[in-house]
Amino acid sequence: MMRNKRSKSFSGRKHKPGDPLRVVPVGNRRQLAAFIRLPWRLYAQDPFWVPPLKIERRLHFSSLNPYFAHGRWQGWIAWQGDRPVGRISAQVDDLHRSHYGVKSGHFGFLECENDPEVMRALVAESERWLAQHGTEEITGPFNFSINQECGLLVDGFDTPPAIMMPHNHHWYAGLLEQQGYSAAKDLYAYWIKPDFAIPRVMQSLVDRFGGAVTLRGLNRKKFKQELEILRGIFNDAWSDNWGFVPFTREEFAELGTALRLFVPDDFIRIAEYEGEPVAFIAILPNLNEVTHGLDGNLFPTGIFKLISALRKRRIKTGRIPLMGVRKKLQNTPLGIALALLVIHDLRQPVIARGITGVEMSWILEDNQGMRSILDRIGSRLYKTYRIYRKQL
Repeated sequence: MMRNKRSKSFSGRKHKPGDPLRVVPVGNRRQLAAFIRLPWRLYAQDPFWVPPLKIERRLHFSSLNPYFAHGRWQGWIAWQGDRPVGRISAQVDDLHRSHYGVKSGHFGFLECENDPEVMRALVAESERWLAQHGTEEITGPFNFSINQECGLLVDGFDTPPAIMMPHNHHWYAGLLEQQGYSAAKDLYAYWIKPDFAIPRVMQSLVDRFGGAVTLRGLNRKKFKQELEILRGIFNDAWSDNWGFVPFTREEFAELGTALRLFVPDDFIRIAEYEGEPVAFIAILPNLNEVTHGLDGNLFPTGIFKLISALRKRRIKTGRIPLMGVRKKLQNTPLGIALALLVIHDLRQPVIARGITGVEMSWILEDNQGMRSILDRIGSRLYKTYRIYRKQL
């Protein structure tokens, strides 16, 4: 019944073969609402799609999103008759341009029926807008930036996405590649059970450095200071990685709102060495387990279902979206030990709260250090997301 309700969210006649294809820019609230609602029709028959919360999507596109302090965007909807058949965005991130010194631009929020003409028309509009804004290289999809939802799912369509991860139809990649886009970087999602056994060689590293490292949870009484510690470690740890754009204070504070509301203090583990915070890890309860059945509606009853699931520990999976070891310690025995220690220290509170499976995502395809650790502790690669690029 839930699928039938979703399919009705877009009423109107079905298009006829002769209906012209129109690509209309998003320019007012009504068009933005249609832009946000479009996936409900495209995924009406997909059992693995998780409807986003409509209130969260509206906030994401509002001036309250701190991305807009350094980014600007334009969206389009493709129509055939009265039927929306696709959407796309184009955006320019001044923070990305200043960080890399290139005339970069991005696309995102891509949705499309299995129709090459629809994809061609959408891409053409986004490329035209980006060219007008001085773009020479396009990458994406980013919704809106690499620090938010990003990547096109190219493998692993048979399971639902974890919280804050995208999901799309299998034909998107092929249609996009027909428009001249090629792979820039793959992002991996790994699945692991929290009761894994640490291999002997890794246990020896833990034993060697464990006594010199202090591990603790989040201090909620100093929440703002703690967020700045986490942001500092993350921005330092990831600064040499492909596509990195630093979290601004405001962007990380927005993420901190989710941490404050939904994440127990012991789901964030901070490692200190010689009195300095040098590594951390954070896990989010996979709220998609609950929101999957809300059809995007947090009110009037969805919020109570969400709170009840958290309090009664009904959520059985989680996702680790944030982890980092300070750059000066990476590729050293201590750095490897720190990564293992925060992962190991997280297991007890996770298991105690009934979590039976965890996604670690995303991991860059060339992050051999982390991939090696994940392989050794028994995780499995189960989803692949791809960032595409094209030269204008």
